[in-house]
Amino acid sequence: MESRFEEKIVEILAIIRRHKVQETKSALDNEGFSQMTFYSVHGRGKQKGQGGLANELDPGLNKINPNSDFSADNDFYFLPKRMISIVVLEKEVKKIIKIIISINQSSHYGDGKIFIIPVGLAERIRTAEEGLYALS
Repeated sequence: MESRFEEKIVEILAIIRRHKVQETKSALDNEGFSQMTFYSVHGRGKQKGQGGLANELDPGLNKINPNSDFSADNDFYFLPKRMISIVVLEKEVKKIIKIIISINQSSHYGDGKIFIIPVGLAERIRTAEEGLYALS
């Protein structure tokens, strides 16, 4: 059996729509993942912000007028999003990804992205505990 220091720690970064924050937070919290940080971020994907803020709230609005002119003049170069940071054991990643996708997937552009980043060391400032002890 691995010791607590041998288990791998990762950071999950998920960029999601702003109006999905509370539902995502509640779903993660209900599954025991209550330690997370949210950031206000701005960004864009391959569509360069086309569809604008209306697309953020209701991507289906773009279907109302499929001939909309999404020229450079209409681009919202950076759309407001939220980024979640969760530091967990590597073995918990699939469960967390499944939760995030189940809440945030609408099958429209702008649903977001999830990144998994290895964490070399975690240390609690208050107690100087390291590794998983710093997370619990």
